[in-house]
Amino acid sequence: MAMVAVSVHHQFLFFSTKSILRSRNLTNPSCFSPYTANILLNSHKKNQFSFISCSSSQTPETADIQTPESCVNLGLQLFSKGKVKDALTQFETALSLNPNPIEAQAALYNKACCHAYRGEGKKAADCLRTALKEYNLKFGTILNDPDLASFRALPEFKELQEEARLGGEDIGNSFRRDLKLISEVQAPFRGVRRFFYVAFTAAAGISLFLTVPRLFRAIQGGDGAPDLLQTAQNAAINIGGIVVFVALFLWDNKKEEEQLAQITRNETLSRLPLRLSTNRIVELVQLRDTVRPVILAGKKETVSLALQRAERFRTDLLKRGVLLVPVIWGEGKETKIEKKGFGIRPKAAEALPSIGEDFEKRTQSISAKSKLKAEIRFKAEVVSPAEWEGWIRDQQKSEGVTVGEDVYIILRLDGRVRRSGKGVPDWLQIVKELPPMEAFLSKLER
Repeated sequence: MAMVAVSVHHQFLFFSTKSILRSRNLTNPSCFSPYTANILLNSHKKNQFSFISCSSSQTPETADIQTPESCVNLGLQLFSKGKVKDALTQFETALSLNPNPIEAQAALYNKACCHAYRGEGKKAADCLRTALKEYNLKFGTILNDPDLASFRALPEFKELQEEARLGGEDIGNSFRRDLKLISEVQAPFRGVRRFFYVAFTAAAGISLFLTVPRLFRAIQGGDGAPDLLQTAQNAAINIGGIVVFVALFLWDNKKEEEQLAQITRNETLSRLPLRLSTNRIVELVQLRDTVRPVILAGKKETVSLALQRAERFRTDLLKRGVLLVPVIWGEGKETKIEKKGFGIRPKAAEALPSIGEDFEKRTQSISAKSKLKAEIRFKAEVVSPAEWEGWIRDQQKSEGVTVGEDVYIILRLDGRVRRSGKGVPDWLQIVKELPPMEAFLSKLER
């Protein structure tokens, strides 16, 4: 007796970022992509995906009919079994069967995951670019998915992220729109300033338009001609005002682009994975309000020296919530991408908790926070060194520091960069600078 997977509603292929995150903790972690987790989760829900028995009288043609949805589901099953090439074929078939937007988004995203698994960064980026532009895929899904860690370490992801930050016809404006919303919260008066820049520029332009004929009359002279000096001064003031306000407008635009770039780097930083002393893997965002990470990046000798000197102040640094994160240049190139979990070892993937909003809601309970704090020790290990190195190098470029130089970066409790420096940090100065975790200043920093 054959078993056929049947779906009642196509709408269950669609999900928000929040549903992705929520589904991770409830499904088999061996299912690599968010779409895998979501659809397999739906298979256990009533009136969504169910298995029915087909009698022997059913025609073969009915059983063999291919739909975009059935191809996506079959591809996910093959993918979960490690048959990536066969899964890729199914996702490509789904795209050739005139899928609806929801099915197309699912097929493209999972096709990108297959390419990322095979180390085909350009093909993965092309699939994601199409899903972003034509099927409203949220860029946050790509940023939040730990299964795409290997892809995020590739230059193709950097190009895709930069395109998404700038926006445009080739990739859509949803990510840039989200960034601008965050930017407006951080700089609430930028819009007001721009309004006045435009208004004053327009006023100066109108005044100049009316002043130019008077200036010509003043130059020609004759009875009733306006005073030449006064008219020339008025024209000069208007021209100067236009130049100043246009320059201020352009300067504000430049500052906004720099802020958007910084927000993008902060978002990338928050998704970088760490392995705690208990072998549990978390993303940096999960440690917010709990620790102050200090990133030590450089040659092995420099990082080892910094760790050795930090041991002298271990007790004082722990009181201030310091978590050391060593990143040695070149380790990312030597790290081999695992063939399961997109760069995360299977055991680590099994220990991976849910992330994002769902995790933050769960950690509101005292017991969950206490458990996480108990797992945090003095030092953590980076999981994807190439991603960490990429972020650090981008940060060095933004601050005008020579790329590849030995540096340290101190983060705040809220996850933003507090300050940075070159070489080995002065731990005594850091102890004096950082307030204890129980202090009032630390509460304000959260």
